[in-house]
Amino acid sequence: MLQKLLDVLGWTDWFALIWFGICWMGYSLLADRGSAATRGLIGVGHSYRELWARRMLERENRVSDSALTGNLQTSVSFFANATVFVIGGLMAVLGGLDQLMTATRDLPFARQVPREVWEIKLLLLLWVFVTAYFKFTWSMRQFNLYCILIGAAPAPGAPPEAAEPYARKLAAVSSLAGEEFNLGIRAYYFGLAALAWFVNPWLFVAANTAVVLVLYLRDFRSRLVRVLSEP
Repeated sequence: MLQKLLDVLGWTDWFALIWFGICWMGYSLLADRGSAATRGLIGVGHSYRELWARRMLERENRVSDSALTGNLQTSVSFFANATVFVIGGLMAVLGGLDQLMTATRDLPFARQVPREVWEIKLLLLLWVFVTAYFKFTWSMRQFNLYCILIGAAPAPGAPPEAAEPYARKLAAVSSLAGEEFNLGIRAYYFGLAALAWFVNPWLFVAANTAVVLVLYLRDFRSRLVRVLSEP
């Protein structure tokens, strides 16, 4: 099986596929786990989640907090539902692969490749959006638990030794749910880049590089980060 894959895919396809993995996993390590993560949107957003949790524990009426959490859940639910339709569409394309090959035959820079290569490309795209679906659904579950934590939160006036650890727990759960949602969105970005592989492997390489650049500028160098980081 491995030898067949090696024979079907050329070296340019393998290079593009490996570059795809390096870009996705490498950027995730940088943005989510690296020391730079605290300076980006994830780190700045977590500080505001902690502030939100502390303010919520000071309020007796927490209806507004529940409404805000509901808005977050709605966004996650929308993308989860949309991803199901994308996966269904890709399954349909797998069934009508001959029409797709005919439609792309006259595209500029498009290469004529065997049917097996098309199947590999579609399976890669399918894997990307299945990954996104799992991220979105896990985010929804965590936001559900966050709602439970809101309901179980200490009453206003609780001693600091009880309120502060609970506020940090609320912020941590909220950040975990938000990070999973962010990972799902990131999968969409790289899924769009994977579409370029259907045209040309070098275009696939360029698309992955462009996605990393766009994500980096938005997560670390955007005006939003500068505004949120101001004292």
